[in-house]
Amino acid sequence: MLSFTGNPLDRASEERGDPLWVAAQRQKPGARFLPLWQAKPLLKDQRLAFLGASEIPADLTSVFLGLQEGQPLFAIAMPDSETPPLGGHGEFHDMRAAAFILPDADIAIAGQAKALIDWHRRHGFCPNCGAKTEIQDGGYRRVCPHCGAEHFPRTDPVVIMLPILGEECLLGHNKRFPEGFYSAFAGFLEPGETMEEGVKRELKEEARLEVGQVRYHASQPWPFPSSLMLGCYAEARAKEFRIDGHEIESARWMSKEEARERLAGRKDDGIKLPAAIAIANKLIADWASDAP
Repeated sequence: MLSFTGNPLDRASEERGDPLWVAAQRQKPGARFLPLWQAKPLLKDQRLAFLGASEIPADLTSVFLGLQEGQPLFAIAMPDSETPPLGGHGEFHDMRAAAFILPDADIAIAGQAKALIDWHRRHGFCPNCGAKTEIQDGGYRRVCPHCGAEHFPRTDPVVIMLPILGEECLLGHNKRFPEGFYSAFAGFLEPGETMEEGVKRELKEEARLEVGQVRYHASQPWPFPSSLMLGCYAEARAKEFRIDGHEIESARWMSKEEARERLAGRKDDGIKLPAAIAIANKLIADWASDAP
């Protein structure tokens, strides 16, 4: 299972629009709150550390995550203090690091919490008139009391693609990557663009690579801050490419056998591939094992 997928919560979308219902859930004795500080979730014993209402400040922004077997779960944004709050209740972990140690269900819930809290931090004021907005629907909508505009959490679609030709795939080294790290190509979709068109445009921009058929494979929520990764394979028309030199510094073709060896850690030549939490890893691994 891909990290950040398989969220087990009932988001109660039909009920959360009622502020009285949300308030009643918050007041239930079994309600639990997941603190996030500087976009980091609170962990204890390699699990998410949900706290009771009496253990957290009452005047902080909270969002409804959903019901887990009837138990209401919320995320709460802690103030951006210099030192971590809530000492003794656990430790705040970077979300990427947390993805390597949390159970699948926990990391999916943590990703949902981070994406929602991040969105509220960036949308406190109406982009239409500039007035301060108010939280509605348990955190899934903000309303401007001045002009009446409604604002909803955004999920940005990103195409991430593995160009393939026969028994080889093309991998790129972005200038932001560590030395020797190669991955699939990726980019945000643009307005008025299909997924397939976005794949072809990005590969032409970054590698001057012409591709034919584009095939969807899998998707992954990616809360950095709030993207949906659309994993695809693209059939290259030829091996020739020319990197753009702006985002991509180098690229290389890699065979299935080479990919299998590197993913299994049996080939140590300085070339590194994406970690298992990333959809790029799944694209490479499934292609190398003939799973597409």
